[in-house]
Amino acid sequence: MLGPRKGRCLDRSVLVSLEALVPRGHFYRDLEAKLDLGFVRELAQDRYEATGRPSIDPVVFFKLQLIMFFEGIRSERRLIEVARLNLAHRWYLGYHFDEPLPEHSSLTRIRDRLGVEIFHQFFERIVALCQAAGLVWGKELLFDATQVRANAGLDSLVPRFYLRAKQHVEDLFVTGSAEATPADHEAPGSDHERAGTLDAPRREPESAPGALLWRSTADERAQLAAANEATWKLLEQRRLDPERDAAHGYQRQSALRVSRTDPDAALMRLKGGGPMVLGYHDHYVVDGGKSRIILEALVTPADVMENTPMLDLLWRVCFRWQLRPKRAIGDTTYGTADNIRVLEEAGIRAYVPLPNWDERTPYFGPSTFAYDAERDVYHCPQGQPLRRYRTDHTAEVHLYRADAQTCNACPVKGSCTASDQGRTVTRSFHAAYLDRVRAYHATPAYQKAMRKRAVWVEPLFGEAKDWHGLRRFRLRGLAKVNIEALLVAAGQNLKHWLTATRWKPHSTPGGSLALAAAAS
Repeated sequence: MLGPRKGRCLDRSVLVSLEALVPRGHFYRDLEAKLDLGFVRELAQDRYEATGRPSIDPVVFFKLQLIMFFEGIRSERRLIEVARLNLAHRWYLGYHFDEPLPEHSSLTRIRDRLGVEIFHQFFERIVALCQAAGLVWGKELLFDATQVRANAGLDSLVPRFYLRAKQHVEDLFVTGSAEATPADHEAPGSDHERAGTLDAPRREPESAPGALLWRSTADERAQLAAANEATWKLLEQRRLDPERDAAHGYQRQSALRVSRTDPDAALMRLKGGGPMVLGYHDHYVVDGGKSRIILEALVTPADVMENTPMLDLLWRVCFRWQLRPKRAIGDTTYGTADNIRVLEEAGIRAYVPLPNWDERTPYFGPSTFAYDAERDVYHCPQGQPLRRYRTDHTAEVHLYRADAQTCNACPVKGSCTASDQGRTVTRSFHAAYLDRVRAYHATPAYQKAMRKRAVWVEPLFGEAKDWHGLRRFRLRGLAKVNIEALLVAAGQNLKHWLTATRWKPHSTPGGSLALAAAAS
């Protein structure tokens, strides 16, 4: 029979435990049992003063970031709204029904306080868990990068000199205002007073690094210190020097125009013939083992070529994780002469495609010219010699040219060159390494590596973009987009680690673990 109408009596108190409402085998119960985030407090301890208003537990902050990752949430305001209503989220965070969750604005202040270094250490702790579980193979390293749009539009572009002048004027007024009104005499109720000690990170006195254990004179140590100070540290700055000279006469657009919304973003053209947008390059170094652990993640402005940070990332990964890779795998972009030379000299095989210059010219390609190493000459298809006539040390190439009179009288000149000065061929200083890599291309190991590259790194980028919102950064600024990318990479590694530690998908947060579960 038809039952009675269901009444509504929702204002009465019910004695119930949150512990009893979250079922056993729930994902967040497994995550809490397997992943101990107690180390976060150690990482963040130096960022807080010894006295003052107590802060939000950093463990709670990182748990909220993991919930945002697993649930595919793009807004911290939305994150707090969802966590406030979700019983499993409250249980994982340790907040009972009557405990208010942190305000979403406090998450921004905590992120700024911790800085990108703490998030990088958090990422490394997750990688260490994966290595301890035997998920890092270390014999192969795969390099790749993807384009990620910035949270800024083209209408925010202004001339760079305008932004510099505006910032200079603002700094002058801020300096004058600070001198007129010291921070110690702020009005009651100001933002500084309301925030207590939370808005100003603890500043420890900088200590000088220890001296190197090597015999040297004072002048040699001074020269070494000066050279080290002058060296641009790409991994620390996460970008190239903005004041660097134009390469080969090419004027960078980022040197002329800058976004007011995100000054660190650079103009880039989307692959596949897409439009010009503001964005970044997200670089991954992925282990060649079956678990596809991301060993390093770095975000640079889009005006930094994908191959530029390769060697810096390689050495960081090798030294940090004590790896001795035998092969480095990348696409054609990574096949520069400098990268290949360094890899081969280090005993690491460079499995990278080389550009086919024969397809880029309507004339005879370089492969149609035979090189005679004993005489240091090239021979054209007609058997005529091309002798070295100049060396370009900037481009690191030798130039060989045929006799102009002989070349102009050649019956196949129309297929060889349009110059009346004779056909010219270049040879790299590192031609021996390039020939060695070119010989790899015919081996089964190289062909297997190329097939592996297509299904190893690119799916990780696809997963990050489709499931975790990495098609467009939600934060702005180079440091903050690095934080966002590090959290995504750490979450991807965490999924593989959970799967490898016998986690069974009884329940999934928003289905975001379906990829890892299916892979297992």
